[in-house]
Amino acid sequence: MSTLPQNRAGLGIAFVIAGMVAISINDMLIKQLSGGYPLHEIVFLRSGIGILISLMLVQVEGGWQILKTRRPVLHTIRGLLIVVANMTYFIALAAIPLADATALFFAAPLFITVLSIPILGEKVGVMRMTAVVVGFGGVVIMQRPWADADTLDASRLVLLLPVLSALTYALNQLMTRKLGVESKASALAVYIQATFIVVSLGFYVVAGDGRFAEGVENPSIQFLFRAWVWPADGDWWVMLGLGLNAAIIGYCLSQAYRMADAATIAPFEYVGLPLAVFWGWLIFAELPVWEVWAGIALILGSGLFVFLRERQKARIIARTPVMRR
Repeated sequence: MSTLPQNRAGLGIAFVIAGMVAISINDMLIKQLSGGYPLHEIVFLRSGIGILISLMLVQVEGGWQILKTRRPVLHTIRGLLIVVANMTYFIALAAIPLADATALFFAAPLFITVLSIPILGEKVGVMRMTAVVVGFGGVVIMQRPWADADTLDASRLVLLLPVLSALTYALNQLMTRKLGVESKASALAVYIQATFIVVSLGFYVVAGDGRFAEGVENPSIQFLFRAWVWPADGDWWVMLGLGLNAAIIGYCLSQAYRMADAATIAPFEYVGLPLAVFWGWLIFAELPVWEVWAGIALILGSGLFVFLRERQKARIIARTPVMRR
């Protein structure tokens, strides 16, 4: 009886690692394309390919009937949250190094801990809350409040975008845990890809001609509002890879959080940090400055401490006899 939960936890860890590898490749490819295409065009092409692959997985997991849901509003909110999380993060990528954006985004587990208090009614002890404060201290260090604006890689507003992305991602993950009880991973992935398609088409209708990017020098705003262009022949393969990655990410992360407790698998999301540093060095010749290394150390250390405490707490509760709970 005890092997099934262990096996599911192991599968959940495998799924989250696969998802993080796909995310790191996805971020690297989008940063490469950010100088020539608008974000909403990339998102539309990526999600169009991704939803086709996700629909194939729907057939494998049970057929069209698994797309039915009793909570369409909650799925829509979840989809919009992940859209905001992705788009704020991607437009930051156009202006700041990949490792910087990724490290700031990893404030998400800290947000999950804080938000679990009002949303899930969980109790957070002094040690865990202290770790959260230390982690947010790392975020502040990476913002370099003591530096002149001219010495920063981007404006302070752009540096806050990955933090906003982390907040909306944390809200999304809390909702995934609730909705995953009654929805298959492939269905959850389809809902997200469909939301991306609708939002990107909305951007095309409003800003697809590029009029909002005219005369703008900020790379993040250009990336958000640049006019749609037909992809170059060599870039179609990149778009196809992004679509495949979108399907892998949506499925793997949804499956991971369905199969195991967040406290068990969330620490493995941190494999994304060394991968971001690696891709930034290999593709873009970027290496973090000392403030970013310090922020990475504080965020990584506090995040792992929080999740290890979560896991320890879960084990104690699981070992407690039913009559004593």
